Amino acid sequence: MTEQRVISMETPFGTVEPVLGKLAKQDVVFMSRHGQDHATPPHLVNYRGNIWALRELGVRKVVATAAVGSLSPNYRLGELVLLDQFLDFTKSRPQTFYEGGQQGVLHVDMTEPYCSAVRKVITEASEHLGLVVKNGACYVCTEGPRFETPAEIRMFQHLGADLVGMTSVPEVVLARELGMCYASIGMVTNEAAGIADHPLSHAEVINSIKDLETNVAQLIQATLGLLTPGQKCLCASANAEVGKF
Repeated sequence: MTEQRVISMETPFGTVEPVLGKLAKQDVVFMSRHGQDHATPPHLVNYRGNIWALRELGVRKVVATAAVGSLSPNYRLGELVLLDQFLDFTKSRPQTFYEGGQQGVLHVDMTEPYCSAVRKVITEASEHLGLVVKNGACYVCTEGPRFETPAEIRMFQHLGADLVGMTSVPEVVLARELGMCYASIGMVTNEAAGIADHPLSHAEVINSIKDLETNVAQLIQATLGLLTPGQKCLCASANAEVGKF
């Protein structure tokens, strides 16, 4: 990303610091969930502040990345996967912008949580690059910051989960509430507890991410080069019942 500059934005949910710049000749906004040096754990990320700031800056399409653990032999270390469904096992995170009163209440539709139109563009970009990106996986979001127990992993497998992580929810829900398209590229960085033959560690995840960084950066750049400004999906009208935006 070129012409980078960090700005400070006040939101109803606190101050956030997005990075503005250009990539693939487009104006883009980069938001680091965990802040500098990965200082913020997943259960304390300011999801509402981050998504609110993106919307205020004019962002309508979000291409997120997520480090994920594999629960299935169909998803192996080092692979890239597009999420299409989620299971929510978070516990303490605000899940909505609409908490009644003047804000109203929104029962947002999540039939298709991850925008199929943006996922299609990411798939096209991967084909142009010759990268293999699997399209479609069920992601289970846990509270963290601890890793899951083998018993929890067995439960998630029984429920149909393919991948496990700690950040996609409520981020994907909040983006939908504000009428934004949201897609997430899962980076398989480890095998889950009870599947891996060694204890899990954050260092293992970080090292795996470094191995995937080049491919993911190329994929995002190619995707931005193909994305168009308009929204021809249903994401933009997700909050029509509360009459916002």
